[in-house]
Amino acid sequence: MDNIMDKEKIKELLKGKKLKSTEDLQVFLRDLTKDVIESIYDGEITDHLGYQKNEQGKRQDENARNGSSSKKVNSYSGEIELFTPRDRNGTYDPQIVKKYQKDITGIEEKVISMYAKGMTNRDISDHIKDIYGYELSASTITNITDKVIEHAKEWQNRPLSSIYSIIFLDGIVVKQKVEGVVRNIVVYVVLGIDLEGVKECLGLYISATESAKYWLTVMNELKNRGIQDVLIFAVDNLSGISEAIYSAFPKAEIQKCIVHQIRNSLRYVSWKDLREVAKDLKPIYKAATEKESLENLNAFCEKWDKKYPYISKSWKANWAELSTFFKYTPEIRKMIYTTNPIESFNRSIRKVTKNRVIFPNEESILKLFYLSIRDIEKKWTQILREWGVIYSQLTIYFEERLKGVL
Repeated sequence: MDNIMDKEKIKELLKGKKLKSTEDLQVFLRDLTKDVIESIYDGEITDHLGYQKNEQGKRQDENARNGSSSKKVNSYSGEIELFTPRDRNGTYDPQIVKKYQKDITGIEEKVISMYAKGMTNRDISDHIKDIYGYELSASTITNITDKVIEHAKEWQNRPLSSIYSIIFLDGIVVKQKVEGVVRNIVVYVVLGIDLEGVKECLGLYISATESAKYWLTVMNELKNRGIQDVLIFAVDNLSGISEAIYSAFPKAEIQKCIVHQIRNSLRYVSWKDLREVAKDLKPIYKAATEKESLENLNAFCEKWDKKYPYISKSWKANWAELSTFFKYTPEIRKMIYTTNPIESFNRSIRKVTKNRVIFPNEESILKLFYLSIRDIEKKWTQILREWGVIYSQLTIYFEERLKGVL
């Protein structure tokens, strides 16, 4: 692209200005920016009306210039007062600096970017003041970031692919003020891996309770957005989740998270026994086959049932969905027997949300989570490691269901 001005033109422009400091330069740039914008305004309204200033109007509707209105905008060189031309019919819509635009630095994008990285309104305000020399109030920052809410809602309702190889589901606990009382609210994040091995956050679901009815609503919403089939769900042992999945996706397989099962098993174990119990649980989920795993579970029962009977009871009650991974190859096992892929994703979100002690409402939760997810997903530029091996295995295990899409 050619330079707008060569050095000789710049020298001519600066002739007689006597700029001796950066402050002088800022004033000069501010005045120059004002002159350029107002010149563009003049060109815009001339095109709109169809005749030059001071010429007799030629339009049949006799629309004409009607003075100007003043407004102040923030620029990289400081605050500028602009005079925007008006027309008699009020049909002129300025383009170079929009009617309600108060900023021409691109600062809104910067505010949203800082907000997405977890900075508080005060942090953002201080940062802007340090760099640009003017203050943004907390309400202004809120107004800027609130503009993404509509985008977040569109994202939450966007169409999804017809089939996913694996869907992970896990929750993040945040605090929200509800009717004047601070409550723990769980934000459930749904992460999908499509048949190409590409990760995608499918949606966010906010609920204060868990139940089969709630989860069925979530599953039906995913179906309504276009999902017809899911090969494997990798989930925590959430109340009612299995019933909802089987109701909405009856052919899906469910793998409950082994890591969560271990944590729940160790929750009430005496600290004296903690290391030994954890060591004795390991042969159960590290076994090569399901048969070997069951033998190790029985050995665990013989040793610990008298002291901690609830541990084996829980493993046996959930065995059908804890043992799903045994039928698969090490590559698939590694991916589904824990919810690690989504827990890693959630850790990135928690880094952003940790500065928000209490959210005032659900929209504020959706806004920050959406922005942080958008930021995280920018880094997802490659398919998952070893996806070729995993996909070839899935096409064998789920041959009938994948026939129409291979």
